[in-house]
Order: sequence, then structure tokens, then C-alpha cells
Amino acid sequence: MPPSHRERSHEFLFKCKQLSSLPRPINRKMNRPQRSETVAILGASPKPERYAYKAFEMLREYGNRPIPINPAFDEILGEKCYQKISDTPKPIDTITLYLGEARSNPLIDEIVEAKPRRIIMNPGAENFALAEKAEDAGIEVVEGCTLVMLRTGQF
Repeated sequence: MPPSHRERSHEFLFKCKQLSSLPRPINRKMNRPQRSETVAILGASPKPERYAYKAFEMLREYGNRPIPINPAFDEILGEKCYQKISDTPKPIDTITLYLGEARSNPLIDEIVEAKPRRIIMNPGAENFALAEKAEDAGIEVVEGCTLVMLRTGQF
């Protein structure tokens, strides 16, 4: 029997914890993407213990342009924090999602209207209604961990 959605989420979370504790690579140039991406972090946080914060740091470290989105904060790591996706600079290449389904459901139309190339649903942020609507609009949907994807060259 294939693993349940909950088991897959726990497995992703475990991998994120493992990889986020690894030492940073010495030669960071080897890990930089071939082109820099603009990455909207939906559910961004100024709290260092949060994965959204770690993703912000790592995205920046790997040469991407992270854009924090969270109406609760004005600034994260020196960057303006936007209230909503429609307020952000365009175009957005990737939206990395750190909101649970209950919090992302009201944002489905706004997320899809932003027309990112892809949406990454981090562990605990999976949303099947969003995935279906995004895929219908031609947007790639990835269930994965942004931290793991960056560290393993899959971003």
C-alpha cells in the first residue's frame, strides 16, 4: 500500500530537518542556479526557527531573489514584507508555500493569477484544490521541501 499523504508529509519534514542541519557548502558558487529566480515566500516569517525563514536565507545565499509575503510583518531580513501576492514586484518565477491548507484556500485565485512558473508546496502546506487549479492553468506544482531542493541541486 502506498504511503498516505500524512506519512509523505512527515517524511518531507524529516528530510528538511536533516538537511537544514548540515553545514553550508564551502564553494557556494557550485550550488547557485544557472539563472536567478524571483521567489515569493508565502507565509514568510522573521523567526529563525521557522522553515520559511531558513528558506529565505538559503534562497538568498543561492543567488535567488526571495520576496517575503505575510500581512503580519513589515520587514523580514531587511526586505520589505508584502501584504499579499498582488502587491509584489512581477514577474514571480516560483511561489514557495509555507501556509497550511486552511490558510491558503482563500488565496487560491490570487496565487494562480500571479502566474508563477511553479508552486512549491512545502511539507504541511499541501493543498489539492490549489494544485488542481494551478495545473489547469499550466503552472507546475511540486510537493517538496525548498531547503532540500536547494541543497540537492533540484531547485
